[in-house]
Amino acid sequence: MKEIKSDNYSIWLGENSLSKLDISGYSKVAILVDENTKRDCLAKLPQLENSIIIEVSSGEINKSISSCNYIWEQLSEHNFDRDSLLINLGGGVIGDMGGFCASTYKRGIDFIQIPTTLLAMVDASVGGKLGVDFNGLKNHVGLFANPKAVLINPEFLQTLAENQLKSGFAEVVKHALISDKNLWEEIVSVPFNEMNWEKIIEPSINIKNKIVLSDPYEKGERKKLNFGHTFGHAVESYYLEKGTPILHGEAVLMGILLEVEISVVSQEQNNEIKNYILSNFSLPFTPKKSDLLPFLMNDKKNKVGKINFSLLTNIGTCSVDNLFSADEL
Repeated sequence: MKEIKSDNYSIWLGENSLSKLDISGYSKVAILVDENTKRDCLAKLPQLENSIIIEVSSGEINKSISSCNYIWEQLSEHNFDRDSLLINLGGGVIGDMGGFCASTYKRGIDFIQIPTTLLAMVDASVGGKLGVDFNGLKNHVGLFANPKAVLINPEFLQTLAENQLKSGFAEVVKHALISDKNLWEEIVSVPFNEMNWEKIIEPSINIKNKIVLSDPYEKGERKKLNFGHTFGHAVESYYLEKGTPILHGEAVLMGILLEVEISVVSQEQNNEIKNYILSNFSLPFTPKKSDLLPFLMNDKKNKVGKINFSLLTNIGTCSVDNLFSADEL
């Protein structure tokens, strides 16, 4: 088991990570699950017989204020006070929404993240970004707050379908592209079904953790993590509005393809990135840029009426605050 120290909490990675689950001193404990993690993961948690289970429906479409209302109602009905704990057992939706609910309930109770998807392990579990979607806009309402701990057990990945694993892998690809050419060369050289997940998860977390520690509130360096996400969130919102939501990682990979086009990388690197993604991932139809513009214009990162991108300067390096008008795109 490995410990990665973040701001004021530790990320524990390994098969024995759940042994670090400490609920001593809390007046009440709740575990937030969806139907999948209730079925596949809940039984692996130790010594939680007296906790209450709060179950919400899975999927991005349920990452909403109405789901938050239900969670707050459950905490209130069970008389949770400010010395209570919420354990978020699930993927990015559970972690983002559960952390948001915990951080706003009675002005904040403690929460622990136990990510069960690759996406949540390498991305949502680090950095304290919490929130929900609002009026069709991705992560439009939220805040920054750190968990008490993050416990990552790669065994949970065995419960995932391949498309979910590949969705999470999109963030590994992003981390390599913005910050670590060696990691990029490693992942492109190993067939997807032969990945050593713990070996891949650790450097990916370290990349994000290092960036977040240097810039916790996204004033500069942390903006690099938005690579692939400006177009990616627009694609995700487009499909959400159509009532046919796609996986977050699928949207990010499509965002990477679109944002590589406006990056300053060489044509050779452009082709290398595109060929890897298109040959290893089956992606949905990419909407026309004109159909994505309404969502791009509402992106929370925008400045002076322009759309704000973090873009590659090379494989392994990234620049921030690249502003484009709608016409330029």
